[in-house]
Amino acid sequence: MDEGASTADGTDVDVVIVGAGFAGLYMLHQQRKAGRSAVVLEAASGVGGTWYWNRYPGARCDIESLEYSYSFDDDLQREWEWSERYATQPEILQYLEHVTDRFDLRRDIRFDTRVLAATWDDDATTWTVRTEAGDRISARWVVMATGCLSSAMVPDIEGAATFAGPTYHTGRWPHDGVDFTGLRVGIIGTGSSAIQSIPLIAEQAAELTVFQRTASYTVPAWNAPIDPERVGDVKARYPEFRAANRGMPSAFGSDIGPNDVSAKEVSDEARRAELARRWERGGLPFLGAFNDILLDNRSNELVREFVVDKLHEIVEDPEVAARLTPDQIIGCKRLCVDTGYWQTFNRDHVRLVDLRETPIERITATGIRTAGEEHEVDAIVFATGFDAMTGALLAIDIRGRDGVALRDVWADGPSNLLGLMVAGFPNLFTITGPGSPSVLTNMVVSIEHHVDWITECIGSIEGAGHRTIEATPEGQEAWVGWVNAVADLTLFPGCSSWYLGANVPGKPRQFMPLVGFPPYAEHTAKVAANGYPGFALDGEPVDAPPIDPAASLV
Repeated sequence: MDEGASTADGTDVDVVIVGAGFAGLYMLHQQRKAGRSAVVLEAASGVGGTWYWNRYPGARCDIESLEYSYSFDDDLQREWEWSERYATQPEILQYLEHVTDRFDLRRDIRFDTRVLAATWDDDATTWTVRTEAGDRISARWVVMATGCLSSAMVPDIEGAATFAGPTYHTGRWPHDGVDFTGLRVGIIGTGSSAIQSIPLIAEQAAELTVFQRTASYTVPAWNAPIDPERVGDVKARYPEFRAANRGMPSAFGSDIGPNDVSAKEVSDEARRAELARRWERGGLPFLGAFNDILLDNRSNELVREFVVDKLHEIVEDPEVAARLTPDQIIGCKRLCVDTGYWQTFNRDHVRLVDLRETPIERITATGIRTAGEEHEVDAIVFATGFDAMTGALLAIDIRGRDGVALRDVWADGPSNLLGLMVAGFPNLFTITGPGSPSVLTNMVVSIEHHVDWITECIGSIEGAGHRTIEATPEGQEAWVGWVNAVADLTLFPGCSSWYLGANVPGKPRQFMPLVGFPPYAEHTAKVAANGYPGFALDGEPVDAPPIDPAASLV
């Protein structure tokens, strides 16, 4: 961005984009194509978003590499070569750096720039974005590409500041790595990052003590060097492959596909054969084995029994296996994908502490004290997750009409329209925000969909001579009601998950993502084609009949 330039209306740029991960990079690319000036503000020293920060041992994607990648440029997707079935963090970061350089995006990204506030000026119909360094940037449009899993959560444990050794969070890992050789390590948490990192930390540590808050379900990745025949097949039909994935409920896994049969309506032999087939293939499509796993309690229990049986086959000590056995619905928390996680507990120097039996009382100078025992450790790893979906947004002081703060508007839970816009906050978009499929999908597909929709929306609004667009309170209320109604048809609300914000003390409990990508994409297309009912243009509600989500979202 030319520091001395300004747009025709006097703003510094047309669009400010916050975040330089998958979403921010593609948003910048699309705004340039549309002829708009844009700048990306990024707190990190490089691109990558979550893949810049999450450098813990074993960090890799749980979506296959050939699917977890951009589809907007055919040459890019055909030329880039992945080395593994499930790409590691370094390889994904290398890919995003390649994309940044290939499309010359770096010149419009300000690194080491943390956004503190964004304030709307109703008279000027512009946003002013303020950074930690004191810079102020004005723009007609602001796009929050801050990510769903980017606000790391460190639990408030008494005595944490007194610990004499080093502490780490998996979401803020040192860039030069950590050597645990010969150390006694304690890791708190057994979610996705812990399940990926524990096997590798165990290879180095002299002792590893795992403090389990809630047991997690996991399925094997069976990761390996990527099969050249598989690559050739996909690249020969990439357009069809991408289209098929966009037609999947979670926007990935079309090659194995969902099985449109109830788990209750097949024989025990047939059910176990299908589950075994998917287990041997590995990965998240395991939950597509039957069409009612997340709709029917009995079907869910039948699938759960299969996974628990696998756990007890793998873990040699029956007592340890019992502690590792989750007691909640399978799939209501994001299913984990692992490489040797349960097997790690067969190692003599690895110990599991079940915090439901013996909770943590405090952290001391030399370790972690649970009820009845002091666990001496040399280093502590917090694998305690994120303030998901809203944390990064609410860390910024965003103020809309009349100085109203988004933090106050969302005090009882996030409310918006389509997961994209909030009433009272004109010209502010949230990519993969709460109320959209986001974390229940292949995020890259959801990101591309949102970026394209936002880009088309801005063009339509500007082309019609309007200055602002925002959600109406009525449209927003109806949408939030619909998202909740869809969730209530499923088993997702049946356990305390970060989908509900249950991992964050004091956070309102609300199921935040929307289930089902294809009908959502269909519905958002109808909204755009019909002139944006449910939104207000220049402060006036669109004079068009509302579109019933049930017509698309079934």
